[in-house]
Amino acid sequence: MNPQRLDHLALYVADPPEVGRNLLSRLPFRVIEETDEFLLVGRSPELGKLTLFRAPGPRERGSLVNIGIGIPCATASTTLVAGEGLDIELVPSASDGDVDISHIALRVPDPVKSVRTWLAFGFERAGTVGPAERVRLGSTYLVLHPGPVDQARRPLLNHLGLLVESIDETKRAVANLGFEIEREVEGEESFALFVCGPDGVEVEYIEHKPSFALA
Repeated sequence: MNPQRLDHLALYVADPPEVGRNLLSRLPFRVIEETDEFLLVGRSPELGKLTLFRAPGPRERGSLVNIGIGIPCATASTTLVAGEGLDIELVPSASDGDVDISHIALRVPDPVKSVRTWLAFGFERAGTVGPAERVRLGSTYLVLHPGPVDQARRPLLNHLGLLVESIDETKRAVANLGFEIEREVEGEESFALFVCGPDGVEVEYIEHKPSFALA
């Protein structure tokens, strides 16, 4: 599989508008799309976005440690408490002025084992930070911290959305690797398939249709 970049990170929250307001008060994000079911926020449709799905609360962290957002003007890391247990780490941006998702930190039982599976899902090795293993896709890192994971009944994390050029080629790659496709969805602007990834993290592979143009 050959995903191009992280398209979005989807989260479950009880009150998407309130969490969205907290994010927009500290980040140069905007509302890209809003429905009764979710709120999509980000700098632009072409960069990593946060999708806030409405779900019963209270939510639990589960395997999610924190999310990093790269800020061009930041000189040191600070933490934005967005509510409902969601912590956003604001870090100096490594890109050319873009405000994008810099990392997603997860707690997993065996980081070395997790790395091997994430490589099959299209990520690259990215070294270690202390006891944590890292993989990356483009400019976004997954930071895999060792430790026990609480089995959350209402986890914050929904899924990782990875942009691909061809959903048909990705479907064949998924089958060849022996991973099970959980479901396929065709929307107005995209094709998507969902696969159970490492440590139970759901992965969405998404292809934008030529008509894709979120305002």
